[in-house]
Amino acid sequence: MILPIYQVDAFTNTLFKGNPAAVVPLQEWLPKETMLKIAAENNLAETAFFVQKGNDYELKWFTPTVEIDLCGHATVASAFVLYEFLGYTPDEIRFHSNSGLLTVRRQGSRLTLNFPANPPQATEIPEGLLESLGLSRASEVLRGRTNDYLVILEEEEQIAGLNPDHRHLRTIGARGVIVSSVGTDADFISRFFAPGSGVDEDPVTGSAHTVLAPYWAEKLGKTELFARQISARGGELWLQLLGDRVEISGEAVAYLKGEIMI
Repeated sequence: MILPIYQVDAFTNTLFKGNPAAVVPLQEWLPKETMLKIAAENNLAETAFFVQKGNDYELKWFTPTVEIDLCGHATVASAFVLYEFLGYTPDEIRFHSNSGLLTVRRQGSRLTLNFPANPPQATEIPEGLLESLGLSRASEVLRGRTNDYLVILEEEEQIAGLNPDHRHLRTIGARGVIVSSVGTDADFISRFFAPGSGVDEDPVTGSAHTVLAPYWAEKLGKTELFARQISARGGELWLQLLGDRVEISGEAVAYLKGEIMI
């Protein structure tokens, strides 16, 4: 079997920046075990697979170790592949996923995701969380319903200097941990660590911004936000909170086009 594969850097307009995702268009679904093996072989934070259903698409995402319910950058990458390589022309794409209907709208060079908002709630700090991040205290610790912890710090420099103990962070019992603060050249900045999901640090995480957007919209008193994720690769996101939905916009650039032989 020969399958097409694309690799796209999402939430950036610069090659080798943003978050790389593999995209594998399918004619019909493969066994989950096979998709997991492909994702493990790709060894990227996420590999997306989609199948056309009428005028819409079904979409799934896999890390190198697990299937996940929501992924922003690989959804941007999938939309980019449809527009740039597969001849899709309407301004909106409808993806059906484990998180329900997700839409992507093309607006100039940007692709805009429409995802469910995930306002974080106050929570008890799990044993070992702050210590795993190398912290003694945090301004706030909250938790989203996607099982991500949100740790708020006062200074951007604290976040840039984090060097987590990923082995210990893996034992926290969460999908991932977002660390965030107000930014100097953005409304806010963040980093995202998910060793429990097979990804020590995700370069740019669209799904984490479903948690971050409602939090910072309330704190800053504005519904339109510009965010940076300050991983080594880095990325930029434009956000708009629309009640119980979040629009997440970013750019993308192609890196690779090839074939999988299985």
